[in-house]
Amino acid sequence: MTADVRSPVRATRGTWLTITGLGAGVAADVAFDPVRRHVPFCPLHSITGLWCPLCGGLRATYELAHGRLAAAWHDNVLLVAAAPLIGWWLLDQLWRTHRGRPARRLTRPAVLAIAAVMVVFTVLRNLPALAYLAP
Repeated sequence: MTADVRSPVRATRGTWLTITGLGAGVAADVAFDPVRRHVPFCPLHSITGLWCPLCGGLRATYELAHGRLAAAWHDNVLLVAAAPLIGWWLLDQLWRTHRGRPARRLTRPAVLAIAAVMVVFTVLRNLPALAYLAP
């Protein structure tokens, strides 16, 4: 049985593509200015009136790009809390592949934990007592 190890070149290319895609997305978000322009609601919110874990994410990204942490925190606390972790993970991927080590992969428990956090955040932000979590 062979081990599932990605080549360092391939992992670095994928990591750089991810970073480039995120950078392009943030640049487009800043250029579009979702704070002052109408951004269509997500399908879940349009149909049910519930806030999903990503609602307010564009505005939070815009505010973070302009250094307004409090406004970003108000728009989507989960995104603001996850941003440093995502950044650390991407830098770790680059560092590992640069050193010739295989890139880390998200394990099944990690993916399940991320999904659980998103579900709990969705439930909490839709409770009337925690309405301040809604964007």
